[in-house]
Amino acid sequence: MLFEPLFTHAANQPTSLAIVDDRGRFSYAELAAMAGAMSLTIAAHTEQPRIGLLLPPGAGYVASFYGALLAGKAVVPINYLLSDREIAHCIADSGIDAVVSIPQLAGRLKELSLNVIDLTRLTEQASPGGDPKSVRFPSPRADELAVLLYTSGTSGLPKGVLLTYGNLQSGVDAAISHVDFRSTHRFLGVIPLFHVFGIVGTMLAPIQLGASTVYMARFSPLGMLNAIREHGISLVLAVPSMYGAMLRLKEASPQDFRSIYAMISGGEPLPAALQEAFEARFGVAILDAYGMTETSLGVALNTPQARKPGSVGRPLPGAEVRIVDDVGAPLPPGQSGEIWVKGPMVMKGYHNLSQESATALTADGYFKTGDLGMIDADGYLHLTGRKKDLIIVAGEKVSPTEVEGVLTAHPAIAEAAVVGRKDKSRGEVVVAFVTLREGQAPAPEDLRDFCRQRLPAWKLPREIRVIDELPRSPTGKILKRVLVQDSDASIQASAAKENKGNNPYFFVDPIGE
Repeated sequence: MLFEPLFTHAANQPTSLAIVDDRGRFSYAELAAMAGAMSLTIAAHTEQPRIGLLLPPGAGYVASFYGALLAGKAVVPINYLLSDREIAHCIADSGIDAVVSIPQLAGRLKELSLNVIDLTRLTEQASPGGDPKSVRFPSPRADELAVLLYTSGTSGLPKGVLLTYGNLQSGVDAAISHVDFRSTHRFLGVIPLFHVFGIVGTMLAPIQLGASTVYMARFSPLGMLNAIREHGISLVLAVPSMYGAMLRLKEASPQDFRSIYAMISGGEPLPAALQEAFEARFGVAILDAYGMTETSLGVALNTPQARKPGSVGRPLPGAEVRIVDDVGAPLPPGQSGEIWVKGPMVMKGYHNLSQESATALTADGYFKTGDLGMIDADGYLHLTGRKKDLIIVAGEKVSPTEVEGVLTAHPAIAEAAVVGRKDKSRGEVVVAFVTLREGQAPAPEDLRDFCRQRLPAWKLPREIRVIDELPRSPTGKILKRVLVQDSDASIQASAAKENKGNNPYFFVDPIGE
């Protein structure tokens, strides 16, 4: 389970290309040998049941991941984009005493009491017995922990998500079946491998297929474009901001994407304006998807064969999606409510957080995602917001997602994030933060009128503030809690000053006064 395909391919197609990274090209036989050697190294350096990986994406990461599983260890991927405090929390919470890393990243661990295994100092050894067929596999149960994966901490310190062998295997199988991934496809690994999107989509799935993956240690839009051109990439998995950066490349053309089978977007909602502009310019559809760490990546996904713009696709095989009201009663198609998910891909629970696990998981196995959505008559899932982000204005519910969609439809607005601010008379009011497209400088009255024409009065942004960039987590998600804090702490104090002309792109809507 999980690790057998690597050694099967090493035995049956030893010279087939497995990985291309910044260090070179690696066949399946070479990758299996590296994993076998890493299993011995890891077993010799820790007796704990888990091992940390603080590594960039590439053959070294993949060999260390599979080597850890071979050694009977669960893997704790460490997000090197987190703060030192958050990294220290993940290490302490997971109980690991050893981490595989490289000198460029190991400095983040210098204040911690850890056994650091320097990947760069390890020589490439033959796998045990010198023959991939001779490797002795452990026999993990489907419910045994394979990966302890920490969330990016958008609402506080990262939470450890317990993903079992069965969770990950079902996620891989569902993704391959739903999207029709094939061994002839060449994957682009631009998502870090501390993210479930990267682990399942650009490591476990291609290795199960015996396909090739090209890894980028650092993202750049031009580097991504060049990788697609040079290697004939057919499958790209990326977050919306990466596609947005590619769209801004002046030298890109439709010809550059002729090898593409599918470009999949995940990690956060895909703006409709970005999706439409990308397809109009390059002739390639970005396929929106929905999933999370707690569901081993996938819940729903548009595919080249079945796609509905504005939706996140149909549920993957094995995923039971239920839309419920505030008391957990199922809602019919077309009605919006909280998304609950059940299936073999749903996590075992949160590590060391029994109360949060009990709150998130129902007695009959559904995971309460906290996201709002509806299923249409054709079975496509549409995201309508985030339950905890709902803004209640004088008793009326406002979905930030709806308001953001209106704002980003304005030709001058590149991105928008909408939050609620406490208000004595209405309970809450809508506050919007936006970034502008290059060279754009809309008049405040234009933004106000644009919103008035498309939204009822209670949904109108009470305040709109133009900022240089939206705050984001290490995985690219917008940190709305930071915007809420900014709104609560500073907007009221600065409103009078800024409306005197010091900032022409900030306004307070006088509705209701």
